[in-house]
Amino acid sequence: MNIIIATYKEYDIKNLNNLKIIFPDFNFYIIKEKDKLNLAYIKNINPKYIFFPHWSYYIPKEIYENYECIVFHLGDLPFGRGGSPLQNLIIRGIYKSKISALKVCEVLDGGDIYLKHDISFKYFSAQKIYEKISKIIFSKLIPQILTLDIKPYKQKGKVVVFKRRKPNQSNVKTINNINIRKIYDFIRMLDAKDYPKAFLEYKNIKIYFKNAKLKNNIIQAKVEIYEK
Repeated sequence: MNIIIATYKEYDIKNLNNLKIIFPDFNFYIIKEKDKLNLAYIKNINPKYIFFPHWSYYIPKEIYENYECIVFHLGDLPFGRGGSPLQNLIIRGIYKSKISALKVCEVLDGGDIYLKHDISFKYFSAQKIYEKISKIIFSKLIPQILTLDIKPYKQKGKVVVFKRRKPNQSNVKTINNINIRKIYDFIRMLDAKDYPKAFLEYKNIKIYFKNAKLKNNIIQAKVEIYEK
């Protein structure tokens, strides 16, 4: 059986290598570049499934209509469709949710659900949480889909759509009703590779925060200061 994994994240690739050991009879192919996600390339492989553990690019309609495409999304869908799910959950004070495995369709994060898995994220940086999510996807969700005859079901409940965050929203001054816990959450939820870090500005100076730790209502964090 041929399986495609579409991802460009290093931690996904590491976890895929472990998956190959568990399922030696499956042929796994990886797509890292969005240009390779085209119908001609997919036809040559003829996969049973195409999994999208972390994929921010457009998925062409001719692919998800002809092949079983499964995307993984942080959120107890239909609550939390849309962009920046981790950040939108944490900023609302939500520290427990689900990782949803769902069928790709024309509605963003609106496809039928294969299964969900619990996850908590009250502490640690966004980077560590993303790595935790990846581990669950590759050690729990994908193996179940590959070995069990799971029939996806329609999403039920009130649809809540999150907006993708913009870089200017990483300013600490945007925190409402600010307190120590909210500052800690704000710094850590933005602390991931290639993500706009939490910052403050003073005149021509910009201060970035990362590696936040909270103990006894005191935050310790690494600070980087730049001149604009």
